Amino acid sequence: MSPELSHSELAHALRSLPLGVTASDLHGSLTGYLCAGADAGPDDWLDALELGFGESGLAGNAALRRLHDACRAQVAQVPADIDPLLPAPGAGLPQRAEGLVEWCRGFLGGFGLGAAHGAPLSAEANEILADFGTIAATRFDYSGTAGDARALADV
Repeated sequence: MSPELSHSELAHALRSLPLGVTASDLHGSLTGYLCAGADAGPDDWLDALELGFGESGLAGNAALRRLHDACRAQVAQVPADIDPLLPAPGAGLPQRAEGLVEWCRGFLGGFGLGAAHGAPLSAEANEILADFGTIAATRFDYSGTAGDARALADV
């Protein structure tokens, strides 16, 4: 994710908004939607993700606008340079792992909403989506060992 917007900044902004999603989930949803080939502008992307609930004032939120701009910029790069918006490395292992699961779930949901707009997928894209599905369905068990952190890094 762009250094212009951190996970904690977006999480803080979302606490006051009626969206009901986490920072990682929202970033994953928008990224998946855009990666599927769909297009949504800064004023209508929440509605495209079925999150707007008619709240026209939400589109003007500075954090949400920065998120939209950063996601569009990441996806527009050739090749796309997607950096999931996850809790900072200093956050606890459970928070980082849940952030990854939420991001993957969001990505898959957003991708599904935007898939009608995209071209057929390559074998590599299908493999990535399958991997995201595996991560999204994961329930982590934390034993508190250093191996847990290594396992998360490997994922």
